[in-house]
Order: sequence, then structure tokens, then C-alpha cells
Amino acid sequence: MLAIQATKAGGPEVLEAIDLPVPPPRPGQILVRHHAVGLNFIDTYQRSGLYPMKMPAVLGLEAAGVVEALGEGVTRFGVGDRVAYNGSLGAYTEAAAVPADRAVKVPDSVSLEVAAAVLLKGMTAEFLVRRCFHVKPGDVVLVHAAAGGVGSILVQWCKTLGATVIATVGSQAKAIIARDLGADQVILYREEDVAARVTEFTGGKGVAVVYDGVGMDTFEASLKSLSRRGVLATFGNASGPVPPFSPLELSGKSLFVTRPRLFDYIVTTEELDESAEALFEVLASGAVKIDIGQTFPLSEARAAHEALEGRRTTGATLLLP
Repeated sequence: MLAIQATKAGGPEVLEAIDLPVPPPRPGQILVRHHAVGLNFIDTYQRSGLYPMKMPAVLGLEAAGVVEALGEGVTRFGVGDRVAYNGSLGAYTEAAAVPADRAVKVPDSVSLEVAAAVLLKGMTAEFLVRRCFHVKPGDVVLVHAAAGGVGSILVQWCKTLGATVIATVGSQAKAIIARDLGADQVILYREEDVAARVTEFTGGKGVAVVYDGVGMDTFEASLKSLSRRGVLATFGNASGPVPPFSPLELSGKSLFVTRPRLFDYIVTTEELDESAEALFEVLASGAVKIDIGQTFPLSEARAAHEALEGRRTTGATLLLP
């Protein structure tokens, strides 16, 4: 079967196509024949060496498909079930053997393409708005990269919860997308002073929470945009990691900064199922819609990485085996 591996840490050029045997499921595993594979920024962090890992390695943490075989002791699924998973490295393949307790059933109301496009991003949005910071009616929130994969879900989910959403984007085209998603105010971060605009929009109060998947380029503006006792959830590094800073910088308004990871919020199978259930519920209701902005053949994973890192994507991106 076709697989895409990173030969060493580096740019997209380190990705190469290889041929691997279809793995038999071991005890506790299921063999999933992939219908679609999700592309996420964490894939680029692992490929580049920002998140160190043993190389060479087949990349990818998220996919959806159909159960083709069961390992010994598996009762959670049956052959033919529609499933999705995240967190198991090696999804850039045509099929993968994954732990049954880290996969979830995909309801009939959700397509396998949407499941592959949304599971990691959508569950990230779920824990950010429901558990990392509990968004409630009347809150004002700031979402960076609002036209991107996680950002577009955050905008919609926060609006569903009754929040006022200020969004930042990098272009006029993405500003239109953010407004269509429901953003109340949109800031072009390359042309405008984000913190000044937030101050203007909020009458000087600032926002209750900033959801920042950009990292280095937006960190200072994110802190300046917060209200007293506000929370900065810096959950990604699209522009590079946040540089070291002194906790004294937080003391002026008693601010909170957290660097959360999805996998610390879905540690148990019960947490995984609850997060997926909440996500599939907002998808089924239509409160959150998923835009699959672009697809690439699995064999063109290098081009997909180049597009993602070049900020040339909107919404979710899929690799199709």
C-alpha cells in the first residue's frame, strides 16, 4: 500500500512515497481502510523537527474509513463500521491498524470526508470552548486565523454558545469567509494593530479569552487584547513557537496563559467518546459547518504541506488515498 514518510526532519521536500504491506491488526487493534486522511499543522511540526520524533516516520494523526479486520479481544467495533481516529501516528497510508479504544464510530449524519477533516480540529475546538475555557453567553472572544481549520470551527461554536466573536485573518478574501462564519468583527492582522482594534471594539475592556493557534507572531497582541483575568489559550505554532516571557508580564491584569494539547483532554476512552459526541452533535444540528477547502491525492502530500505552511489553504484539507 502507498504510504508517505518523512525521511528526516526538514521542509516538505523530506516527504517521500514508499510501499508498505497492509498491517494485520494486533490484539486490541482494528484495521481501518482509509477513505480520507486529515492534514493538520501538527503534521508539519513533526516533519520539521519542532516536535522531535524518531525518523524516518510515516506522518499523519487523523483519518476516517471502514473497519476491515478486528484484532483479538476487540468488541467496541465490528467489520464494516464507519470509524474515525486521531492521535495514532501513521495515517498517511491507504490503511492502518489503530487501537480500538482510540477510534470512534462515525454517525450516518456525518460523511467520512467530514469526519477525517474535522475530528482532530473539531475536538480541539470542543475542549477549547467547553473545558479549557467555558465560553458562555455574553463573552467576547478573539479567534486568530479565523478562516483556518480550527479557527473556522471556533468562530461557529462560540457563536452557538452566545459569544461575540472578534476574528483575525490575513487577507480580504479570508475576511469574507470569517464574516460568513458569523464573526462579529474582523481584523486584518497584517494591516491593522490587533490589540488597538480589540480595544476599540470592546470599549477598552478587552476579551475574556483569546484562542491563538498562530503562536510567535500574535502572542504579544493576544496578551494586550485580554480583559482583566482574561485567558490566553495558545494552542498552536503556525508562525513559530512563542518566545520565553516573564510571568511578571501577566501581573498587570492578573492574566492566565495556558498551552493546552488535545490529547491531555481525551486521555480516557470515555473522554474521547464524550468529545466526539459533542462534536458530532453540533455538526448534525448544522450549528457548525465544515468547509473542506481543498483536497490532494495522498501521493501529493508534499504539495499539501507547502500549501498549508504557505497560508494558501482555507478551511480543512484532506489527503485522498
